[in-house]
Parts: sequence; structure tokens; C-alpha cells
Amino acid sequence: MRLESHPIVDFKRGKEVTIYFNGKPVKAYEGESVAAALYAAGVRVFSRSFRFHRPRGFFCAIGKCSQCMMEVNGVPNVRTCKIYVKDGMQIRTQNSIPDAENDALAIFDKIIDTVFPHGSHYKKFNRSAKLRELATKQMRKLAGFGNPPKSVPDVDAEYEVIETDVAVIGGGPGGMSAAIHAGKYGARVIVMDENPFLGGQLVKQTHRFFGSAKERAGTRGIKIAKILEEELLSYDNVEVRKETKVFGVYGNEVAAVEKDRKLLRIKAKKIVIATGAYERTLIFENNDLPGVYGAGGVQTLMNVYGIKPGERGLIIGSGNVGLILTYQLLQAGVDVAAIVEAMPRVGGYFVHAAKVRRLGVPIYTRHTIVRAVGNKKVEGAVVAQLDDRWQPVPGTEKKFDVDFICVAVGLSPAHELLYHVKAQMKFVPELGGLVPLRTRYNETSVEGIYVAGDVAGIEEATAAIMEGRIAGLHAAMSLGYGGEDVKKELEEAVKDIEAFRAGPFGERICHGLEKCTLEKEVSL
Repeated sequence: MRLESHPIVDFKRGKEVTIYFNGKPVKAYEGESVAAALYAAGVRVFSRSFRFHRPRGFFCAIGKCSQCMMEVNGVPNVRTCKIYVKDGMQIRTQNSIPDAENDALAIFDKIIDTVFPHGSHYKKFNRSAKLRELATKQMRKLAGFGNPPKSVPDVDAEYEVIETDVAVIGGGPGGMSAAIHAGKYGARVIVMDENPFLGGQLVKQTHRFFGSAKERAGTRGIKIAKILEEELLSYDNVEVRKETKVFGVYGNEVAAVEKDRKLLRIKAKKIVIATGAYERTLIFENNDLPGVYGAGGVQTLMNVYGIKPGERGLIIGSGNVGLILTYQLLQAGVDVAAIVEAMPRVGGYFVHAAKVRRLGVPIYTRHTIVRAVGNKKVEGAVVAQLDDRWQPVPGTEKKFDVDFICVAVGLSPAHELLYHVKAQMKFVPELGGLVPLRTRYNETSVEGIYVAGDVAGIEEATAAIMEGRIAGLHAAMSLGYGGEDVKKELEEAVKDIEAFRAGPFGERICHGLEKCTLEKEVSL
């Protein structure tokens, strides 16, 4: 499953190590996640659902779906897509007998609705207190996820207080851009990202970007990530903390954990939230089978770790993500059976659609997936045509023999930290869901709190970079840095993003922004 060669990416694997999965040795390489190493070794069932014990597998690769949780070195419920391999690491599946692959409790999926229909287990044993107590104990043993360890090892934890001008949460395109443009005018900046690398979505984008030379048109996303990181690290007043998870924003203070060992308390005058977005899923029969993946998860597996998701796949969604992913799969030597789109026309750029069509991939508009076929993993998919009421038309079903399904049906902003600061939010469909109200300078309803990138609304990575530029410049300016130079660049940055959004593809975004732009303005 590992890619030995790729037309664009040179996969430089780390030192070969051995990890142990349910007691069996597995070859892995330093620098790759536990989930990626297990996937490359052929593991498809990572966990079981807590009630029906249905098989669960790899999905998002960003630690948000919980499907890859396992016990690692005695610690339960570890997101294996977010922890990286070390020699001798012990990994075990949870909530299964004897393991997730061969779970005897999977029988619950067949009988539980018959024995306990519609949640009746909450009242079935209430006639007898002793029977209820006994039944509750047994059900607790069978449900849930991992068990807490019997003993907790001593941890040499640390605590650090940091004072800074600007704290940037998220090291993706928006976060790095904000840090660069605040730092270039002298502001003290700290950037925090939960990954061991910077770049966010850029690290899995092997295609060349559109736009003008100013927006790095013609440059691949993976290269843009390196360019931004190099510029970021060139400033002595900008500090980068990788493998640092921010779990709270309280007023002007940020709480984070660095490498699971150090608690950070960051006192910042301005905060830029650039936490990105989550992948959406789609409701269809067997949509939880191992082999049903988020598009971003497949891009991470393939373009970051150099591991093929399968031999033949089906893509659900013809937006830019689905179209670009199709081309990336073909580059990696993976066959794509078809692209399925519910709308009457392709949602992404026609240049991307034309490219995949020329390569022989059919696009079925006004179609949807009806079900995934398989028992423990995807072995096929059934799609059908949609009528005017968005319902499958009987008799139009098509069966595809595939071993994985990619769901590319959009993203939702990762807005949790905005609720911590009590920012005003609004549901804006054009921007992907709940987004913060903000000024034209990307400052939210809470003074000193800025947003950039997909957390502000789902757009292209180029827009995230431009939003980060605006947020960083305004944060620096409001702190007194840069004088007339920063004011001039800020107005230029606003004009640049307005020009970028002009045209038919930016029309939807502009309509969305009209719904969430605050009237308050700051004089320059």
C-alpha cells in the first residue's frame, strides 16, 4: 500500500521501527502517525461502535471523528491519527472481544433492536432494584470505549506562562499568514498548531494554485506551505510551538498543552483564531463501514504519508475538492470508478472537471450514493439517479466494484473556540455553516479577537492566506506597530481580497459575507 514513487511528491520516510498491534509486530516509519502505519499494514477495522459494535475505520485523519481511537502504551482512547510512531509502541483495540477485527460482540448489531427496541433498556429492568443493578453493570462492561488504566504513571509535567502581543491559534495558511504580517512590523507573535508540522491543508495539496502571481499562481500547495514556513521562521520575534493543542480561550488568555507534557498559559493582547474546518459526512446505508473516508483524510494518507487508500475508489461530490482528489488519486496509480454529484451540474471549476473527464473518469450528475456494500469493509457501492424531489429513482441503480468511497461534500468551520470568547455567530450557508460576525478587517464582535481561514467561512486556501494577512496587519496596527506603512498595506490587502472574490465563483462568498459583516469600522 505504500507508494514507492510519485510524479510530484518525494516521500522521505524516517527510520524504520517496529510497533505492536494487538501483540503482533508491525513495520512503521518514524514521522508517520500510528493510524497511517496500521493502514499501510492492511488494518482496516480500527474500533467498534459503542452500542451496536459495528466496525469503524480510518476517516478524517485530523483527530475529530473518534473512529481511530485505541489504547496506546496503556493509555485508553488515544486518537491514533494524531500520535506518531515510536519503536516498541504497544497499540491495542478497545471495546471488543477479542479484538476489533473479530469482535464477538458484533452480534449486537443483529439482535439489539429486537431485544431492546427504541432504547427500552433504560426501563426494561426497573421492576427489581437488584436486577437493575446487575443489568447496569453488565451493560456498562459491554458499552463505551476504553477502560481507564489501573495505575497512573508519574508524569513530569511543566507549566509555562508566556506574554506576547499576538497569539495565533492554528498553523495553516491563514494562521501562518497572520503571524507573518503581524511579525514583519515588529509585533511579538506566538503560533500554536497541534500537528508536528505547519501548513494545514496546504501540506496535502499537490496541485498548482490559480490566481495572479501575487497569490503564488502556478505554485503547488505543498510548496506554498514551505515558503510560508520559511518566511515565518525568519522573524526572531515570532515563536512557533508545534504539537501544541489549544483547549481554551479565556478573555485575552489562551490555554494550551504542548506535547502532552507542558501546560501553557499565553497572555496575549490580540488573538487570531485560525482553526480551520471539519469534513462533513453524508447519510447513506453503511456510511460507517471502514473504507468510507473523508476526502481530506485520503489526501493526508496519500500525499503526506505516501500510502494508497485502495485500488479503486468512488468519489461523492464534484466540488473542487472532489475533482482535485480524483486527479491526485490517478497520479498515485489509484483507479477512480466515477464521481457522483447530486446537483444537476459540476460544482467545481470546469478546468478540473475537464481534466478528469479526459482521463476517463465519468461524472454522474443528479445522482447520489444509496449504500455502501460490504461487511467489515467496503466492497462496492450502489448509486442511483435523483428525481426533482431529491429522492432516488427506482430502477436507476448502478453498482460499482470499489474498495473505498471518498466523501467530498464540503466542510464546516471549526468554531468552538469562538464560543469561548462569546463571539456573535450566525448560520450562513454560503460560508459553510456557523461563522462569526466580523469587520472587513476580520476582527470579530469581541475586540481583539480575529479570525482567518476556513473558521471564518469555507473558501480556497488562497483566500485563507489573504484573510490572515488582513488579520495580522490589523492586529499589529491596533497595537501601534508599523505606522503609515502598515495602514497602507492593510488597505491594499483589503482591495486584493475583494478583487480575488470578484467574478462568478466568488459571488456566493460575497453574498455570505454580506450577512455576517459588522458595521463597526476602525479608522485607519
